[in-house]
Amino acid sequence: MSVLVTMKVHGDTEQFRRFIAGEEDLLREIAADAKAGGCVHHRFGVGEGFVIVVDEWESAEAFQRFFEGHPKIPEVMQKAGAQGEPSFEFTEAVTSADQF
Repeated sequence: MSVLVTMKVHGDTEQFRRFIAGEEDLLREIAADAKAGGCVHHRFGVGEGFVIVVDEWESAEAFQRFFEGHPKIPEVMQKAGAQGEPSFEFTEAVTSADQF
């Protein structure tokens, strides 16, 4: 059974936008590592003064191993304008008739 992981981090959203536009190779590298570690889906969202990440992972443990163990995550958080520690929500991914 997979899990949805929602991460929210406050920060400089303009810096984040510049980061994702200018660091495509780094993002692709980390995405490949995430897929190899059990990530099924990944998406960013930008709000007013915060960024969210919505992922689907094979398990919460797989996500935690990746997030806590990947050597480039601290660099990415800093370069992307994160301010403070992120918050996380883990939920069971369920299938429904209206899913697309």
